[in-house]
Amino acid sequence: MKIKEIRELSIGELKQKNRGLLEELFKLRIRHTSGQLDTPSVMSLIRKDIARIKTVLREKEDR
Repeated sequence: MKIKEIRELSIGELKQKNRGLLEELFKLRIRHTSGQLDTPSVMSLIRKDIARIKTVLREKEDR
Protein backbone atom coordinates (compact mmCIF):
# COMPACT_ATOMS: atom_id res chain seq x y z
CA MET A 1 0.00 0.00 0.00
CA LYS A 2 1.35 3.40 -0.98
CA ILE A 3 1.73 6.22 1.56
CA LYS A 4 -0.46 8.46 -0.59
CA GLU A 5 -3.32 5.96 -0.35
CA ILE A 6 -2.84 5.69 3.41
CA ARG A 7 -2.92 9.46 3.93
CA GLU A 8 -6.31 9.67 2.17
CA LEU A 9 -7.98 7.34 4.70
CA SER A 10 -9.77 8.58 7.82
CA ILE A 11 -8.61 7.74 11.34
CA GLY A 12 -11.31 5.09 11.74
CA GLU A 13 -10.41 3.46 8.45
CA LEU A 14 -6.73 3.50 9.40
CA LYS A 15 -7.40 1.78 12.71
CA GLN A 16 -9.54 -0.84 10.99
CA LYS A 17 -6.89 -1.44 8.32
CA ASN A 18 -4.22 -1.73 11.04
CA ARG A 19 -6.26 -4.37 12.90
CA GLY A 20 -6.75 -6.35 9.71
CA LEU A 21 -3.05 -6.27 8.87
CA LEU A 22 -2.10 -7.36 12.38
CA GLU A 23 -4.45 -10.34 12.11
CA GLU A 24 -3.04 -11.22 8.70
CA LEU A 25 0.52 -10.98 10.03
CA PHE A 26 -0.41 -13.29 12.91
CA LYS A 27 -1.79 -15.88 10.49
CA LEU A 28 1.32 -15.60 8.31
CA ARG A 29 3.58 -16.14 11.33
CA ILE A 30 1.73 -19.33 12.18
CA ARG A 31 2.01 -20.57 8.60
CA HIS A 32 5.71 -19.63 8.55
CA THR A 33 6.52 -21.59 11.69
CA SER A 34 4.68 -24.65 10.38
CA GLY A 35 6.56 -24.45 7.09
CA GLN A 36 3.54 -23.76 4.91
CA LEU A 37 4.51 -20.24 3.83
CA ASP A 38 6.07 -20.13 0.37
CA THR A 39 7.19 -16.49 0.34
CA PRO A 40 8.30 -15.12 3.71
CA SER A 41 8.92 -11.72 2.12
CA VAL A 42 5.17 -11.08 2.39
CA MET A 43 5.60 -10.75 6.14
CA SER A 44 8.07 -7.88 5.77
CA LEU A 45 5.74 -6.07 3.36
CA ILE A 46 2.89 -6.29 5.85
CA ARG A 47 5.13 -5.09 8.69
CA LYS A 48 6.10 -2.07 6.58
CA ASP A 49 2.45 -1.31 5.82
CA ILE A 50 1.66 -1.48 9.54
CA ALA A 51 4.50 0.96 10.26
CA ARG A 52 3.24 3.35 7.57
CA ILE A 53 -0.27 3.25 8.98
CA LYS A 54 0.96 3.87 12.53
CA THR A 55 3.01 6.83 11.33
CA VAL A 56 0.07 8.44 9.56
CA LEU A 57 -2.21 7.74 12.55
CA ARG A 58 0.21 9.50 14.84
CA GLU A 59 0.44 12.46 12.46
CA LYS A 60 -3.34 12.78 12.24
CA GLU A 61 -3.94 12.40 15.97
CA ASP A 62 -1.36 15.09 16.83
CA ARG A 63 -3.14 17.71 14.73
